[in-house]
Parts: sequence; C-alpha cells; structure tokens
Amino acid sequence: METFDYVIVGGGSAGCVLANRLSADPKIRVALLEAGGKDDWIWFHIPVGYLFAIGNPRADWCFQTEPDPGLNGRSLKYPRGKVLGGSSAINAMLYLRGQSRDYDGWRRIGLDGWGWDDVFPVFKAHEDHFRGASPIHGAGGEWRVDAPRMRWEILDAFADAAEECGIPKVADFNGGDNEGSSYFQVNQKNGRRWSAARGFLKPAADRPNLTVITGALADRVLFEGTRAVGVAYVKAGREERVGASAEVILAAGAVASPPILERSGIGDPARLAELGVATVAAVPGVGENLQDHLQLRTVFKVEGTRTLNTDYPNLLKRAWMGLEYALFRRGPLAMAPSQFGAFTRSSPEVETPNLEFHIQPLSLDRFGEPMHPFAAFTVSVCNLRPTSRGSIHARSRDPAAAPVIRPNYLSTEEDRRVAVESLRLARRVVAAAPLARFRPTEHLPGADRVSDAALAKAAGDVGTTIFHPVGTAKMSTADDPAAVTDARLRVRGVSGLRVVDASVMPTIVSGNTNSPTIMIADKGAAMILADRAGR
Repeated sequence: METFDYVIVGGGSAGCVLANRLSADPKIRVALLEAGGKDDWIWFHIPVGYLFAIGNPRADWCFQTEPDPGLNGRSLKYPRGKVLGGSSAINAMLYLRGQSRDYDGWRRIGLDGWGWDDVFPVFKAHEDHFRGASPIHGAGGEWRVDAPRMRWEILDAFADAAEECGIPKVADFNGGDNEGSSYFQVNQKNGRRWSAARGFLKPAADRPNLTVITGALADRVLFEGTRAVGVAYVKAGREERVGASAEVILAAGAVASPPILERSGIGDPARLAELGVATVAAVPGVGENLQDHLQLRTVFKVEGTRTLNTDYPNLLKRAWMGLEYALFRRGPLAMAPSQFGAFTRSSPEVETPNLEFHIQPLSLDRFGEPMHPFAAFTVSVCNLRPTSRGSIHARSRDPAAAPVIRPNYLSTEEDRRVAVESLRLARRVVAAAPLARFRPTEHLPGADRVSDAALAKAAGDVGTTIFHPVGTAKMSTADDPAAVTDARLRVRGVSGLRVVDASVMPTIVSGNTNSPTIMIADKGAAMILADRAGR
C-alpha cells in the first residue's frame, strides 16, 4: 500500500482545512479520503440549493435517528454532506462563532489552549470578512464571510417586534457576546456558497504532495500494536489500504468518526465484543456525549406581505428569481435557509443568551419537502446549551451500514422547561405591535396549546434537528472517564491517531457549529505541525 505522512479521513469542513494546512509544507505527503464525490453539481454552489441537496442521496448521507422518546416516538432525518466540503456544501452558510463563555468553559475544565483568548485569533486569521479587517474580524483568509444579499419586510418587522420585547438590534453576533438580533452574516462570495472545499481545498488541490481520493468509504484504522499505521477503506466495492508514517487523522464528523473508531477496536469493550471487534484500546466514551440543537419550528400565517411560499409557485416570479440571480447574484436564490437571527435568554436567571432564533420568510414541514401553499413565515427557536445527552454508535462491522443515532432530545427536566419558555417567547414576539399589520395566525404548533404540559408535548411534536451534532469523541482531561481525546486531540490509549472535527467538543457552542469546526481544524493542524517539529 502507498504510504503518506498523514492520512486524513473525511473531506468535510475539518478535512479540507487539515489538507490545506498540512500540505502547505511540500516535504509533507498528505492523503485525504472522502467517501462522497466531487462538488461538481450546480446546487452545491447556488445558495438555495440546500432545498434540493438535503434528502438527496447525491448530496446527503440521508441518515435517520432511532425513534426518540423525547420527540413522542418520532424518528428524524439527520442530514450530513456527502461530498468534498461535507456539510458545508449543503448547510445554512451562517457564520457564527458562539460565545466567549463557551470556550472559556472548555478551558475551565482543564483544556489549556482552548479559551476564547486562544481561539479568537484563529477565527480571525482564516477569515475574509466583507467589512475588511477590524478588531473582531479578519481579512484575506480562506473563509469568506459576506453580508446577506436580500431583505424581507416580514423580517425587518420581526426585528422591531423583538426590540419591543427587549431583544436589541445589533450589528454583529461574532464578538464573543451574541445577544441581540440581526441579519445573519453568511459564508458566501458574490452570491455563491463558499464551502470549505472552495475556500480551503481547491487552493491546495494542485499541490503534488496532496492526494485526494473520493468515493473512499473509510472502514477502520490499521494498527501495529497500539500505533495507528494506516486506513482500510472501500472504493468501488473493493477494500484498499493506505499507510500513514506519522499520523492518521479522523475528520469524518460527529456522526461518522465514532463508528470508525469502534470498527478499529477503540471504544467500550462490551460494545466492541457485540460488533465482533477485538479491543485495541478501552475508551468507553466513544460515541457518547452526543449534543445537538433541537429547533422548535413555529409557523405563522400572514397577510399583506411577500413570503417565499407565495412567490416561488408563481412561474413569472420564479423566472425573475432565476434571471435576477444570473444577472446580479441577488434575490431568493442567493438566500441562506435562515436570513435573520436573534439570541436571547429564556429567563432572567440565565447568565448569557441560551436561545437562538432563526427567522425565515417561508414555511414547510421540514427541509427537503415542499413549502406550504399559503403565505407564512417560520420562527424557529433552539436551546443553545441543552443538558440532554445522546449517542452515536456503529450498527455493525459493515462500513456502509448507517450508524445508530440516539439524540435523546428533551430527556431532562431543564430542557423541557426551556422548550416551554422558548415557545412562549416566540409567541410574545410575534404578538408585538410591529407585526400586527400582517395579522399573524399560529399554524404550528397551534394556538390551542397553552399549558406547560401542552407546550412540552408540542415541543416533542414539532422539534427537529438543526444539524449541529457534536461531542461524540469528547476532548477532556485524563481524569475524565468519558474522555476520548486530550487537549491536543490525540485519541486515548493509542498513538499516531487524532480526531479533529466537531466530535471533540466537550460541550456544544452557543450558536451554529460549522465555523467553530473550521476553527478546531485550523488549531488542530497547528498542533500537529508543532508536534512534528518537536515544539
């Protein structure tokens, strides 16, 4: 088998950053394995393409959760990107870093180097912000951040209503304190999606020391004793192998990295025995600690204003949308799934905002399905710091078998209480005077649900993932029995193996997770290169 210095498993957000950074030294040979294909489909690049990509096997792994008691027995679709760029090729494109308290919390549990003061410079260094360099933003980096290219009357009115309810208007969510409301900044450039593949991988793709292999479904890490020496993967139905003289780096994401570890013999020995896999290292935390943001999607019918629900079915308006995008890279085709956001607190006792609103001038039952046949807008709200914990594990030794995903949503009393408070707050904002002229009428979950018990059940009925799974290869200190990786992202109990993706987050960040994952990968790459140099 061909041997490289580093083998990166997963060409998603983290993998693209790692491939760029590690191959920048021409003396380092790097292989990047991606189970999906190339990003050569038009809907990977037009922002509204998420409507066609999510749920499409060409672009999405189309995973599903197990029936979840917290969702009243429902099973959810669990999209993950199946392409170079990973989920950054099909996601909402929202540029958010989270709160300074998130990272300072990581440092407080003993993870030196992961506080806000440590990660803030990393965010800035790879950023290319539309406003240019400033005290909180960078310019000239690979990760492009643009302003949205369309406004909606209903969203501007929501901002006024939120302000009336004590949520101030702000210019930016990314300075460490994201409280307030604003239009989201987006990972786009001139109206086109800016994925991790476009920003980080394509500038490095022609380097002779970087080999990118698509259609390569990772099976397991190969070991000599407890040292990782390569990866076995399946391509076109045949097992192939690639060697790693320095390290294997798992960057397959919070859903895919834990099953790879388990098929490799790293995990809970009892679980490995059930899979028929010999234990290489007993690491019981593998696949545990799953955290996700559960969004509660409230929908309100409106009158006297435009929404995408009513514009899109009109053939003339749809033709104009296409022409407007082709000529100016503006209009609905340039829209992110959510255009307007707000961060606030569910109650005065909460120290920093624990709720995030995503406001959309459209409504549908779920992404990947048609929009409702009436004018409406969606007010989604999620608990940013859930206390519920789930798990993701290998279903079998077959790498093509979908993992067992159990998010365990709303399994704690605190999460159920916050869900009720957030639904009440959504109603309070929509009932404020600035929105009255549109005569909003609640379609979901239904205005007849009033009591705490009824609203808690409603949360289980309407709640759905906002596509932020993290935490399943938890980074923690040596005295934590749930730790999978250490502060330098090295897997416990073995050598030559790291996990560098969203699965290492010990606790979920208070916002969307893609750009924090980019940061983790950039910081992880710097650690790998520093360790290589003996620094």
